[in-house]
Amino acid sequence: MDKKIKIALVFGTRPEAIKMCPLVKKLKENEIFQVFTIVTAQHRQMLDSVLELFDVVPDFDLNLMKPNQNLWELSSDILLKTKEIFEEQKFDLILVHGDTTTASFSALSAFYSRTKIGHVEAGLRTFDKNYPFPEEINRVIVDSISDLMFCPTEKSIQNIKNSGIKKGMYKTGNTVIDALLYVVNNKPANLDFIGLNNNLKTILLTSHRRENFGEPLRNICFAIKKLIEKNKDIEIVYPMHLNPNVRNTVIPILENIERVKLIEPLDYAPFCTLMQKSHIILTDSGGIQEEAPALGKPVLVLREETERPEAIEYGGVKLVGTNTEKIVNTIQELLDNKNEYERMSKSVNPYGDGHACEYIENIIVEYFRC
Repeated sequence: MDKKIKIALVFGTRPEAIKMCPLVKKLKENEIFQVFTIVTAQHRQMLDSVLELFDVVPDFDLNLMKPNQNLWELSSDILLKTKEIFEEQKFDLILVHGDTTTASFSALSAFYSRTKIGHVEAGLRTFDKNYPFPEEINRVIVDSISDLMFCPTEKSIQNIKNSGIKKGMYKTGNTVIDALLYVVNNKPANLDFIGLNNNLKTILLTSHRRENFGEPLRNICFAIKKLIEKNKDIEIVYPMHLNPNVRNTVIPILENIERVKLIEPLDYAPFCTLMQKSHIILTDSGGIQEEAPALGKPVLVLREETERPEAIEYGGVKLVGTNTEKIVNTIQELLDNKNEYERMSKSVNPYGDGHACEYIENIIVEYFRC
């Protein structure tokens, strides 16, 4: 090639950073790429810790996070601020990730600037525009205008084909497995500050999605109370999201309950280590549904639907929703039934082998050679 391929990777939240930083590092190893990192800082504090962990320094930091920011404000800020950069830099390819507001409006901005778009973690669907909100529509928008779609699984490729798009899809696995294995193998964290009891089984809980605010999250907390009362050999660790909608619900119900540890959000390295040490993981997170099976941890998903059905089909994940009794009964079965626990923990992870970034790199090289 006569000139370098000029690529920008745009992301703004912690989950995006976790999945994009390994790709930033991988693409920078290839001399035919000129790589730029743009962060919107949709999540400021949680984003910065991931950038530091992976030694990624942004070339452009839009620093858009504001207190009580709504979707209209954030969307317009992303669109206008990325416009300035895209028009000045004239990238050959702009890569976005997943289903965030940063992803959808950065991709739309790239489309307006007539720049090629690559969608990392493409093709996820629940087929319900309101669940999760606004993520389902975000991911549909990005896929509809992308030139390259890097899909975690065959299912995600088929989802895109079913929407009428016929080309540009590639199965790569998910870059989150690359990130997870890098951290677990190279940067394990010391968890002494949490005070885990080695004589107890640790259940890791995360819940932060907008659709679980209010009554669903209260139901989850009541399930935790019941489980603690029934089982003297477990402890619950809940790294609470900073959002007041989470804390104002959780703290009145679960504060000062023995063997329930409400802790501050964890940086990625200690969170990976905590996943590795946990017995069961209870979550409404999308990424954890992909990560935990790679560590052999059964995952119970606190949502009514998931855009990651492959893990359920392969057996490492169960969808339990937010009904208190269903959560309690499903966890109790895993605690009591060794065979069921072994079945889930030994399931195959459908989300990749830890080489997704390499596959994406090769696809981009081939695309620009054609």
